[in-house]
Amino acid sequence: MKILIIDIETRPNLAWVWGLWNQNIGINQINEVGTVFSFAAKWHGEKTVYFASDHHDGHQAMIEKAWQLVDDADAIVHYNGKSFDMKHLYREFLLCGLDPPTPHTDIDLLTTVKRRFKFASNKLQFVSEQLGLAGKVQHDGFDLWKRCMEGDDKAWNLMRRYNKQDVILTEQVYDKLLPWIVTHPNRAVIDNKANACPRCLSNTFHARGYRYTQTASYRRFQCNECKSYFQEKHLIPSNTKFK
Repeated sequence: MKILIIDIETRPNLAWVWGLWNQNIGINQINEVGTVFSFAAKWHGEKTVYFASDHHDGHQAMIEKAWQLVDDADAIVHYNGKSFDMKHLYREFLLCGLDPPTPHTDIDLLTTVKRRFKFASNKLQFVSEQLGLAGKVQHDGFDLWKRCMEGDDKAWNLMRRYNKQDVILTEQVYDKLLPWIVTHPNRAVIDNKANACPRCLSNTFHARGYRYTQTASYRRFQCNECKSYFQEKHLIPSNTKFK
């Protein structure tokens, strides 16, 4: 199973405005529409972190590189990617004349954070620090984006570091949250691995009782590596009488 970690950066919409507070911007006030202007990605468990941008590759070539990675993935891990990263990328694919990529499973870590925990903040920086990770690359905020849009090479070097670190950090958070993700794809089924953990493919696990429903019981196991729980494929009927 090929798991892709991805993160995008976008340039803002540019518009003509009369004020700075509580503005309602009309479509005819938009001077330049915002776009994806860089992305970073890596395959889970591999060292190489890919990066492409308008500045380094040109827009069409950058989007085609992102499309190829997304098209090759069985699952894509991101942080708030279902409502942000992937929708931006899909728009870019459409506008660049590309076909829809091969369907994949989205693993949005923000969904898991909101569903399973109560952190003081759900932002990637805060959650990663709470998990004891290094955190994001620090920068000067919007000024970095402004300098990148102006073609500043030093700003783009920092943006590349920032974007790539976000992908590395997202992968680290994914590994920490793995046993807590409710709807994770079954890697053992996809990779045709018998007697393996559905999350990490480890062959070391131990029995941890049973899971009971109204009509049946399932033998439950816990992985010794990623600590996730799973149940055996075949159910064991509970209190069933045979004549």
